[in-house]
Amino acid sequence: MNKVAILEGLLFLSGSEGLNMEDIIAILEVTELEAKALLENLAHDYEQQERGIQLVLLGNRLKLTTKEEHKAYYEKLVEVEQNTELSQAALETLAIIAYNEPITRVKVDEIRGVGCSHLIRKLVSMNLICECGRADSPGRPLCYRTTKAFLDHFGLASIEELPALEDIVVGELIETDLFESKYQEQSTKTEEV
Repeated sequence: MNKVAILEGLLFLSGSEGLNMEDIIAILEVTELEAKALLENLAHDYEQQERGIQLVLLGNRLKLTTKEEHKAYYEKLVEVEQNTELSQAALETLAIIAYNEPITRVKVDEIRGVGCSHLIRKLVSMNLICECGRADSPGRPLCYRTTKAFLDHFGLASIEELPALEDIVVGELIETDLFESKYQEQSTKTEEV
């Protein structure tokens, strides 16, 4: 098993929170010396190849970050994203945060069933959500909540004005029943002809 590749995947999954040396040692079940060797190999791979990311130590946490020399292109991406409408995935992520705030990225990922770090960064850049402290769970991950801009965007005075989840589910069931009844009516008319 290639532990350098596993380490790279772990750092990718940890996103902006990164991992500390103790996390790496515990997860990979290696000694501190072995962990340092794995990190050196990974950092060396990024330095030797023309790659868009690098391994950095910020505080006591190791993170994958973009390279400074590509900054102009990343800024263009943020500009493009700010000028676009919210995708279905972004709306789902935003709804999860709104109904569960404050919430960590990991919890959002669990609820959605897929990684949401890119969407969370996009929503933060659009000022629809913001960081609101850290959870008391291990690693003290960042928590997110909606902003005043979110309320303004959706015409709400407060988060309490969001429709109840039960109402949303019932509305979807009614819509499904209407679709099925129209489909059955159409099928019956076709058979009669």
